[in-house]
Amino acid sequence: MLNKYARAFFTRVLTPFAAFLLRRGVSPDAVTLIGTAGVMVGALVFFPRGEFFWGTIVITIFVFSDLLDGNMARQAGISSRWGAFLDSTLDRVADGAVFGGFALWYAGTGDSNALCAVAIFCLASGQVVSYTKARGESIGLPVAVNGLVERAERLVISLVAAGLAGLHTFGVPGVDILLPIALWIVAAGSLVTLGQRVVTVRREAAEADAESGTPRGSGAAS
Repeated sequence: MLNKYARAFFTRVLTPFAAFLLRRGVSPDAVTLIGTAGVMVGALVFFPRGEFFWGTIVITIFVFSDLLDGNMARQAGISSRWGAFLDSTLDRVADGAVFGGFALWYAGTGDSNALCAVAIFCLASGQVVSYTKARGESIGLPVAVNGLVERAERLVISLVAAGLAGLHTFGVPGVDILLPIALWIVAAGSLVTLGQRVVTVRREAAEADAESGTPRGSGAAS
């Protein structure tokens, strides 16, 4: 949902900076790697210690690399299958670090097994949501569905809540409840999105099998 509008806006904003980096000889792959490393540091160094505000600031700085590297590749005319694969793979690593950081906090000082479990569910469901689309496309299906909570929504909801919750350490009262609320929202939204994609793949697969005359249930398991 957010991808449709936010990507177009930030692409325009980041285009001059992308051109600047290309003139300095920086490659899109280097930006992808540096961005992922920065997100991991922000999530796995700051979040487990409860420093949500500063962790969110660090992550926000580096998370824009997800748009910047693609912009650079298009400007340079070097978009490739490898670049797309690397970007998608490292997106999963970055997402895992964010929700893993939350889980570590609640497993330790945060002292909430329930919220630790919710954070782990957010991590796992986000990976599976991405996998369903990739797997569906790999067997020739369009997977034509815009899910309720996709990657952009998961990150925006969780990081905005984490950043605001981090203001609790500066004496702002009541904001620490925002992160638990956000994690529950992301967990529920991810579950709905997973259901949307599974239903879509099932429908598209049935239509494709009917057109080709393939009996239902004849596919090999992976």
